[in-house]
Amino acid sequence: MITIIRFIKKLLKKPVVNKPVINAKYIIQRKDHKVSKTDISDNAIKVLNKLNNAGFQAYLVGGSVRDLMLQKAPKDFDIATNATPTQIRNLFRNARIIGRRFKLAHIIYHREIIEVATFRGHEDADENHKTNDKGMLIRDNVYGTLEEDAWRRDFTINSLYYNIQDSSIIDFTGGVSDVTQKHIRIIGQPDTRYQEDPVRMLRAIRFSAKLNFDISPETANPIYEWNTLITHISGSRLFDEMTKLYQCGAAIKAHQLLVDFDLFKHLFAQTHLLLDSKKYPMKAFLTIALENTDKRISEDKPVTPAFLFAVFLWFPFLAKVESLKNQGVDPLPAIDQAMSFVIKEQNNAVTIPKRYTQAIREIWMMQYRLPKRLGQRSYYLLQHPRFRAAYDFLVMRALVGDESVALADWWTTFQAVEDSKKEDMIAALATSIPEKPKRRRQSLPPK
Repeated sequence: MITIIRFIKKLLKKPVVNKPVINAKYIIQRKDHKVSKTDISDNAIKVLNKLNNAGFQAYLVGGSVRDLMLQKAPKDFDIATNATPTQIRNLFRNARIIGRRFKLAHIIYHREIIEVATFRGHEDADENHKTNDKGMLIRDNVYGTLEEDAWRRDFTINSLYYNIQDSSIIDFTGGVSDVTQKHIRIIGQPDTRYQEDPVRMLRAIRFSAKLNFDISPETANPIYEWNTLITHISGSRLFDEMTKLYQCGAAIKAHQLLVDFDLFKHLFAQTHLLLDSKKYPMKAFLTIALENTDKRISEDKPVTPAFLFAVFLWFPFLAKVESLKNQGVDPLPAIDQAMSFVIKEQNNAVTIPKRYTQAIREIWMMQYRLPKRLGQRSYYLLQHPRFRAAYDFLVMRALVGDESVALADWWTTFQAVEDSKKEDMIAALATSIPEKPKRRRQSLPPK
């Protein structure tokens, strides 16, 4: 009986949590900040409590804490802990380990994923901490303490930790002050940090645009020196970063910062060459597209990367078509070759997944089909899966003088009217467009 009682007590005994000793100057008490537990995801709270109850340190960290301080709704909730990825996976049956450069765990709750990362440390380079010949980190699985982890993060505003046990915020790097003053400030030596991961330059721009924060001079100035390093990042990773940047809700400002810091020319070389073109209204076209993107994001409407990339590459595509025609290539082969060439060139910097390149091609091809509206063609085009995107694309082209406003207006009306009026519109069109003369068949010479 005594043995059973001891066993039960052992089961009920709470594990000893190895709490770090934190200087009081780094702790912001609940009364001094606006972060509330009620605004935190229930799943994130479950993960935090389970890790703490298992004897581990665990904190809400990064952008979610920053956004909660700004009284914004976080897009996702990340957690930092001293538990290793293997320990996390053993504790959560719904966890999976991901990542190569730095391993972390994703804990999956239906549509929500809670990302849990182990504290990173400052150990000297070994098999777990490697850089390449350009100083970029290619492996970073060195674990450390809470404070070491704070100093390893990219920007001070992303280096804040929320302690669910006492509702305090832990701030080793001055992030609370920078959030209050609306500053983007990199942690550590900017030169070294940009060399370790050049994507930090893009992240600085995205946070500045999204949050409407200023980039501090010591963080901004080195970007001019190191912007060429962005060409050494994998194209697939850059595609993800471009999608985040242009869909952050402040695409206009983000784009201008990319141009100002000379990053855009490395990411979209073909588009950059036409920005000041007098022949192609590249700047106006981009402005309209990005304004439309920001509006759709603000209205919580979907935005596809295919549409944005179709906009970025449209005039480079037209320029290539014209060049091929001048070389004697027939129109249809010229269009097909130009599409392949422009997309391939873009993939040398930012790799567009095939599912999007196919959509880009369809949007472009629809621009040649939309003017052809006689007979049943208009009805067929209206049913095309890419019609809506192609129509929006056409309207934007009309706004910058790249297509007839009358054509865009016709399609706007055609979608809205009843079927009987659609027939009248096509009939009226048939009388206004002269038929092409039929080609006479040449008679064969007598044998």
